[in-house]
Amino acid sequence: MTLVPQWTGFEARALRLALRMSVRAFAEHLGVAVRTVSKWEKLLAATAPRPDTQAILDTALRRADPAARLRFQANVTSQSAQAPRGSCTPPLTTGRGADHESWADDLDRAAIALSHQDFTFAGSLLHRWLGGVELTRLDERGTYLAARSSSLFGDLMRDQGLLLGVLSAEGYYRQTRELYARLDLARRVAQADLMLVLVNEMRGRHRASIAAYEHLADDARLSGRDRARARLWLGRSLSKVGENLHAVRVLNLTAREFENLEEPMEWSVAQQKIALAHRGAGDLAQAVHHIALAQAGGRSPLQQVRLSAAQGHILVSDPATREAGLGALRDATELATLHGLGHQLRSIEGIRRAQGLPPAVLFPKEGGGSDTGGTGGRAGAGGGERRAVARRAGALGVPGDGARGPVLFRGGRSGEP
Repeated sequence: MTLVPQWTGFEARALRLALRMSVRAFAEHLGVAVRTVSKWEKLLAATAPRPDTQAILDTALRRADPAARLRFQANVTSQSAQAPRGSCTPPLTTGRGADHESWADDLDRAAIALSHQDFTFAGSLLHRWLGGVELTRLDERGTYLAARSSSLFGDLMRDQGLLLGVLSAEGYYRQTRELYARLDLARRVAQADLMLVLVNEMRGRHRASIAAYEHLADDARLSGRDRARARLWLGRSLSKVGENLHAVRVLNLTAREFENLEEPMEWSVAQQKIALAHRGAGDLAQAVHHIALAQAGGRSPLQQVRLSAAQGHILVSDPATREAGLGALRDATELATLHGLGHQLRSIEGIRRAQGLPPAVLFPKEGGGSDTGGTGGRAGAGGGERRAVARRAGALGVPGDGARGPVLFRGGRSGEP
């Protein structure tokens, strides 16, 4: 699915055309005034909808049928060469000097925003630069910054589970690889190769990913940390195809590597994966032991979702701890919904299906009404953060129920993509 980091009138018009609606019908579909849509059509990239309308457009795109989403993507691609990009996406004017410094500063800010799963702000920072440059006309420094931007955009798409298409994790990682290859930066090219394998694994191509991870785990172009990450993801893939004892051996080696590299967050992720491999092998005592080790350190929202989901996966396997496991899965679902972690939500639903459980329902209807409106509707008063979670769940295509409130968390740097 396509994600638009920052909507302008340009993208809004592309969506209207993709949905094959008139200006009036599109306004009614979104729940906005006709004059608002007319303004977008007139000013295009020179105007940006308000934050609440940005969310409405996000939802309209997510709820569009696959054919309409493909038309939207084609519209954006074909019209970008013809439509001027306005002040909302300031172009790189000189290609060097002060622009490079500003660009590098924004990339640092985007990386921090991504570590806290602030996808909207990170996307806005990245789009500010990638949306305003011609990649073929950049100097060497500009090309390097464009490659970093593309890689971070790939991370943003991946964390939200947007894997396929031109504007997707795979598309941005391929662009990253091409730009680094142009600069003859072998280590960066190998890093892009590693991320492309990760996307392939996330799409369910585990056997092909296992072979690729084995190769990259011994690739001299990569740093020690990246080789250890390749081995970490190799162990996870082995576990997913049922080779759990092999996975435990690989992951124990990986945990020691991260310990030697003094990478506590990566070590925690390795412990989490070891726990799941033990669970797959039927050793619940070792699974509980390693998940406790994984939970010992600080964590970002993304890591907290992963840990809660892993803990739930282990606990629901034993009738004596099944209720505690269901609670952990609900916590993971709520936090993933709050932060727009689409891939994690699908993983949690996969765990529930495997256990014969119904789809997660986040919050009950209050007072006989619905927490969310249609594509263009706005939630009523009251319910505060619960309603915000329910709206986010609807936008991600997750059914909403359950009586548990939002989970508190501590921010931090995420370990594993």
